[in-house]
Amino acid sequence: MRIGRLNHVGVATPSIEASVALYRDLLGATRIHAPFDLPEQGVRVCFVDVDNSQIELIEPLGADSPIHGFLAKNPKGGQHHVCFEVPDILAARDELVAKGATVLRGGEPRIGAHGVPVIFVHPKDMGGVLIELMAEPAGGGH
Repeated sequence: MRIGRLNHVGVATPSIEASVALYRDLLGATRIHAPFDLPEQGVRVCFVDVDNSQIELIEPLGADSPIHGFLAKNPKGGQHHVCFEVPDILAARDELVAKGATVLRGGEPRIGAHGVPVIFVHPKDMGGVLIELMAEPAGGGH
């Protein structure tokens, strides 16, 4: 397996609206997508396009959101994960597991915010960084 392009950096936030204002007003971001809910993952997301990638703003959606735990430790939010594209999500998962890495949710891919299968690799196996791997989207990225 070889990781591909950096697709996005996930940033957890207690308020997408407040975070959008920061990226827009302080950093000059102009390509900001409309937020949308992913109820099956317990999150609301909003993508901010940058020249070579995206920032994925992630806000908890509902009481069972996995983002609540992150925000309990980081009340103002912060970097949640880094996402790389891979050509074959199942081959990537199998190779990671064979090498001893822990793929979360039992290794079963789920459909992510870009509409393609994703998996997450436990931070303990990745130097403290939660890594998301996503199938390369049709049409080559965001």
